[in-house]
Amino acid sequence: MITCYSHNDDGHAAIRVFNEMREQSFIPDNYTYTSVLAALALVADREEHCQQLHCAVVKSGTGLFTSVVNALIAAYVKCASSPMTSSTKIFDAMDEKLVVAWNAMISGYVEKGLVFQVFEMFRKMQSLGINFDDFTYTNVLSACADTGLFLHGKQVHAYILRRETKSPGHFWASVSNALITLYWKWQIVEAASIFNQMREKNLLSWTVMISGLAQNGSSEEALKLFNQMKSRGLEPCDYAFSGAVISCAVLAALEQGRQLHGQLARLGFESSLSAGNALITMYSRCGDLDAAHKFFLTMPFLDSVSWNAMIAALGQHGHGVQALELFNKMLEENILPDRITFLTVLTSCSHAGLVEEGQHYFDIMQNVYALTPGEDHYARLIDLLCRAGKLSKAKDVIQSMPFEPAAPVWEALLSGSRLHGDIELGVLAAEQLFEKIPQHDGTYILLANMFATAGRWAEVAKVRKFMRDRGVKKEPGCSWLEVENKVHVFLVDDTVHPEVQVVYSYLKELVVKLRKVGYTPDTKFVLHDMESEQKEDALSTHSEKLAVVFGILKLPHGAAVRVFKNLRICGDCHNAFKFMSKVEARKIIVRDRKRFHHFEDGDCSCGDYW
Repeated sequence: MITCYSHNDDGHAAIRVFNEMREQSFIPDNYTYTSVLAALALVADREEHCQQLHCAVVKSGTGLFTSVVNALIAAYVKCASSPMTSSTKIFDAMDEKLVVAWNAMISGYVEKGLVFQVFEMFRKMQSLGINFDDFTYTNVLSACADTGLFLHGKQVHAYILRRETKSPGHFWASVSNALITLYWKWQIVEAASIFNQMREKNLLSWTVMISGLAQNGSSEEALKLFNQMKSRGLEPCDYAFSGAVISCAVLAALEQGRQLHGQLARLGFESSLSAGNALITMYSRCGDLDAAHKFFLTMPFLDSVSWNAMIAALGQHGHGVQALELFNKMLEENILPDRITFLTVLTSCSHAGLVEEGQHYFDIMQNVYALTPGEDHYARLIDLLCRAGKLSKAKDVIQSMPFEPAAPVWEALLSGSRLHGDIELGVLAAEQLFEKIPQHDGTYILLANMFATAGRWAEVAKVRKFMRDRGVKKEPGCSWLEVENKVHVFLVDDTVHPEVQVVYSYLKELVVKLRKVGYTPDTKFVLHDMESEQKEDALSTHSEKLAVVFGILKLPHGAAVRVFKNLRICGDCHNAFKFMSKVEARKIIVRDRKRFHHFEDGDCSCGDYW
């Protein structure tokens, strides 16, 4: 019974039966201790319980059995409060170390994040001529994937190819799955190649590949693979659903995400942390903050990822104060914040203009929680200061950074300089970006925008020529929305969408109505030197305007219009949508590259601070 419960991953039941066995004066043998120690490892209980069983093993004399010693090592790995101390003592005292014992130690080092010791054990096994098995390879590859040691992982992969007689397609499934995990973080094409070569794919193989595609932004491919998996009769687990749900978040496919939520609920996966966290992100990124918040409140279990996802959601939708309140609630629940938590908090402060609060959280990250800010944290702090017009302070922070500022830091400074008209500082930031990311179109566009706003058209022409000479092409504006389960895409100056002429016609009528209630086209957002009337016409071709008007025409009266854009929303469009929301009595939600804007009754949730 103990062995049966242990093999079925029910550690608590196995331990309960073991205690009943001892109460009834039955004497455990080596098989019993092996099984109950395996059960203890499953539940990761307190170290004292492991020590009690260890004493019982010594008294019974079963400690001479290799299987019992291996089980003891595995149990101490899971239960010990100090990293690997007890398990190392037992391992070092073993006369005969089989591959199982080595694997248990390597697994422990992987779990504790001690990657140096993982490779040390791997090399010792090599030098002693111990044959590796699938568990050895899987653990070492997992260590490489978890710690970002991609080149080390590639070397291990090359070693496997040289040493093993099996062809890649016939590798152990666990090794192939570990290789997919390694490669999807760095080379998604190689990961797909390994997946496609596998002769026998298990549930984990499909799940890892779906997650990899989703994490790398190949969302459509992830959803296709998810559906292919189901068509082959495999029932997706909660992690596979998580990958599919995250793909819906990236694609802003709200209806498909809702359908996946329904399937999750029917299969009993709604209480899964991974699926639940994905659903929070999906609803938030699809513009339904209320659904994200409601689901967060109903989750039976929350981890730091859950809190981070909800804080990020509130911040992205412009509710900075509520995001900070939730962060404080997280601390009250004794959940320790991590690097991602502070990233979401700083972003929330930036979107809401909470400068003092943002500086405070940046400071306590280091001084209270001993977390060293990375490039991404500094970039958020610079963005916060620049949005608020504190450009001199932002420059001081950049000069005091403990490492060379990366591109996102200079991008934040350039954006702030454009926003507040500091051309000298903007040019300085742009020069840095031309060196670091010379093919990134955003630098040229922001710099040209800054010169255009100042009416310096000669400099605008120079920037455009510089851009052409370097072969850099501007990413075209693109907006999309979902109507009746179909995604409709609009480009800037669109002539492709089958109903675009109807949209242009209604937009022309709508602009007349908007003018009557105070709207005036803001032609400073047209970055070409042309006549005023031509500039107004150019504003009417922006992709987000076309998508919003299409939504107004096609969606039921009273339904919110949810539009998603690949670039930052245009200032004139932002102003027009405030008037449209009032004239059309519609809630209009726009997600651009940076954040969400909720337009309702003439106002925007960002408070015009964006």
